[in-house]
Amino acid sequence: MSTRTSSGHARTTVFFALITAAALGLTACAGGDPATAPAGAPGVPGGAKGALPTEDVVAGVKKNEAAAKLLPADVRERGSFAVAASVGSPPSSSYLPDGRTVVGVDADFTAAVAKALGLEAKREAVGFEAILPALGSGKYDVGTGNFGVTEERRKTIDFVTYVNDGQGFAARADSPLKEITALTQLCGLKVAVDAGTTFERTLEENRGRCAAEGRKPYGIDVYNQTGAVWMALQQGRSDVVMSTINGLRYAVTQQKGMKFLNEYRRLDVGFAFKKGTPLAPAFQAAVNGLKADGTYDRILKKWGVAGSGIERSRISPPEVPAPKQ
Repeated sequence: MSTRTSSGHARTTVFFALITAAALGLTACAGGDPATAPAGAPGVPGGAKGALPTEDVVAGVKKNEAAAKLLPADVRERGSFAVAASVGSPPSSSYLPDGRTVVGVDADFTAAVAKALGLEAKREAVGFEAILPALGSGKYDVGTGNFGVTEERRKTIDFVTYVNDGQGFAARADSPLKEITALTQLCGLKVAVDAGTTFERTLEENRGRCAAEGRKPYGIDVYNQTGAVWMALQQGRSDVVMSTINGLRYAVTQQKGMKFLNEYRRLDVGFAFKKGTPLAPAFQAAVNGLKADGTYDRILKKWGVAGSGIERSRISPPEVPAPKQ
C-alpha cells in the first residue's frame, strides 16, 4: 500500500528480491493486464522463490447493476475510467517476467471493480509523486498505489478503501532489535525509507523526540528507489527499514539474513480520487459487492494478505491514530 505521501521526488521503484544486486522491476496497475510501463523495465527473474501468483480470481466478476447505477452519466457513456497506477512492490504490485504485465493486490482490485461497474480500466504507469496532482487536474479519474488514508491527504483527495495495511519495520537478522513500539527506540540508528512516503513523514515529524530525551537523534536515509533502501540495509549503511507491513513481510521471505520486526501502525488503503468526485459512491458499492460475492476474499488469499481485510469499504474515513509514544 503505499502509505506514501505526495512529494517531488522521482519514483523509479526497484525491489531487490535476493541479497544480490539483481533488481526486480515493479509497478502497480490492474490484474494481469499490460500497462504503459517505463521503457526497458525489467521483469521478475525466474525461480520458485520469486514467483508471483498469476491465477485470475476476478474473471468471474459479474456486473453489479446497483453499483453501476451510481456512476455519473458521462462515465457510463464513456464506458471507461482512467487510472494512474504507481510503481510499487509485491504484494501490492509487480511486473511479471515480460516486463509490462503487472499483477498484485492493487491490480486485482482495479480489475474487479472495473468489471463490477461494467467499465474498462484504462491504466497508465505513473510516478508516485505525480499521481495526486494529476487527479486534481482531471487527467486521471482514479489513482492506485497502496495509498494510505491520512488527514493531510483527505484535505484534497477522496478515498474509497479496499484494504488495511500500514507501517512496519524490518532489520538484518543479526540486529538486536526485536520490536519497535516507540520511535525513540530508533535513537542513534539510521532508518532507510522510500522518498515521499508516510514513513518519511512520520520520522520527520517525530525527529525531535530523541533530543527531548537527551539522546542522539535517529538518521533518516531517504532513497528514490526501493532497491536502494534494501541494499543500504544489507550493506549496513542503514540499521532499519520502515515500509509497508505487507511489503516488508513479503520482502524478508525473498532475502536471506532479513527479519520482519513488527507492525507499528495500521492505515486504511484506498483508491484515490479528486476531492468531491462523483465516482466514490459507485466504487464503494462495487468493493462492498466484491465482499458479498467472495471475490474480495479470493484476492486477499491469492496474495497472502488475509490480515489486511476490512469489514466494509468506506469513503475517506478518518486517519487511524498513531501509536502513543
